[in-house]
Amino acid sequence: MDDITFWVLFNAFILLLLGLDLFVFHRKEHEVKIKEALLWSGFWILLSLAFNLLIYYWKGPAPAMEFLTAYLIEKSLSVDNLFVFILIFNFFKVPQQYQHKILFWGIIGALVLRAIFILVGVALIAKFHFIIYILGAFLVYTGIKMAFTKSDGELHPEQNPLIVWVSQKLRFTKTAVGGKFFTRIDGKIYATPLFLVLIMVESTDVVFAADSIPAILAISKDPFIVYTSNVFALLGLRALYFALAGIMQLFHYLHYGLSLILVFIGVKLLLSDIYHLDMRIALLVVGAILTVSIVASLLFPKKEAEQLPQPPDVTPK
Repeated sequence: MDDITFWVLFNAFILLLLGLDLFVFHRKEHEVKIKEALLWSGFWILLSLAFNLLIYYWKGPAPAMEFLTAYLIEKSLSVDNLFVFILIFNFFKVPQQYQHKILFWGIIGALVLRAIFILVGVALIAKFHFIIYILGAFLVYTGIKMAFTKSDGELHPEQNPLIVWVSQKLRFTKTAVGGKFFTRIDGKIYATPLFLVLIMVESTDVVFAADSIPAILAISKDPFIVYTSNVFALLGLRALYFALAGIMQLFHYLHYGLSLILVFIGVKLLLSDIYHLDMRIALLVVGAILTVSIVASLLFPKKEAEQLPQPPDVTPK
């Protein structure tokens, strides 16, 4: 089987899974309970590991190790990003039965955007080798900045240029209309507040990709490995959100662990022409940092749990 055939089959398989997810298993909008979310999260993780095994027998142990490391990094970074989704849904008062739909379409957009970023990134690195030093320095800077920057628990949609532009160009209803993004009133098309939430989720993913894509490109230059690891990490993001939404703030040290991982990957990239770090060691380092940050969070919980702010009554102008 050649690479092109595998690309076609892989994307067809992903589209089939997404279609089954939205139109069969989640055809009726409902509140996703923790048990259901854990089962789905386990399914996506097992599917990712099965695909990792397929890569091992098809491409060999080195690409399989790259996939596993890239998947673990992307999955870890996405956990930190889930807190932002919680803020968005609370800010706009999104009912829980509609959150799955928003995340579904948000992830569809994220897959398209990240595919473009990955192809462009791989092409640039192949043509201009010095870009790896720019990416390495960017990851080190981002990691240090992440360690010393704490979210204030507030969103400012009015500072998001895309949100401002959409709010000015479209007519919006004052309230949600079921789970619809658009509705027709008196023969005119109106966007609903849920569409504004979707735009907010999509725009924040662009920021997330600025951290994750360079980190994955530091692990592998194979576009298929980078793309598939991103896809599998994103596919399980919705289930992971509903499984961890209520306990996200318990992992308060994970933020520092992720910043250390970005610095580690950045340094690895900067030194790649001088010293080649075995991928097995890189995987062990990433796994060890994540384990220590999670265990430390559980052993040393915050004395006072910080609550998410009460969302104001916001309606688009």
